[in-house]
Amino acid sequence: MSPSVATVSARRSSRHRAAVRRRRVAAGTFVGIAALAALIALAMPLFRKAVNDLTLPLAYSDVIREQAAEKHLDPALIAAVIYAETKFDPRPSAAGAQGLMQILPQTAEFLAHRSGATTFTISDLGTPAVNIAYGSYYLRYLLDRYNGQEMLAVAAYNGGETNVDNWLSQARRAGRGLTIDAIPFPQTRAYVEKVLRAQQQYRQTYPSQLGYS
Repeated sequence: MSPSVATVSARRSSRHRAAVRRRRVAAGTFVGIAALAALIALAMPLFRKAVNDLTLPLAYSDVIREQAAEKHLDPALIAAVIYAETKFDPRPSAAGAQGLMQILPQTAEFLAHRSGATTFTISDLGTPAVNIAYGSYYLRYLLDRYNGQEMLAVAAYNGGETNVDNWLSQARRAGRGLTIDAIPFPQTRAYVEKVLRAQQQYRQTYPSQLGYS
């Protein structure tokens, strides 16, 4: 027996309603996905910044750029030394080093005398701009002393000039150069590796903040 007209009509109406519901669900899903994508796009820069602040922090970028330009340094090198020393969260060390770049009082006095500063006091090292200025001056001094070789300058920043000079003399007597792997002090070796690695990361992560673009 053929279905009645009313039955056919009811079936068609039911199929139509089901189709409408499917279209509405699909449209709602699309809108939801689009809204989620937009939310992710808005949140991603904040997420990246939060991650960077935890893993590769940067502060005082204007001071770093200024000192880098004034002393002809790579700004990422300054940032990397600060990262290795204090991760931009300074506190006095057991040896008495102070500030962002962990400068020893006797080193600061030597730098102040060498640069002709007349009003410097040790307490000035707690001021970020002053500390970065003195740390940058010291990096420039060490780079000049070691003919622009960043590895040796960074090693001396951590291990001292006397030690680096001795290591260089030993390497030369052995007929070779001083490589990172040949640095006898494990702490200094690890420090050099950390700084040079962070230098590359700062260039890649903060190009505009450090003046590369």
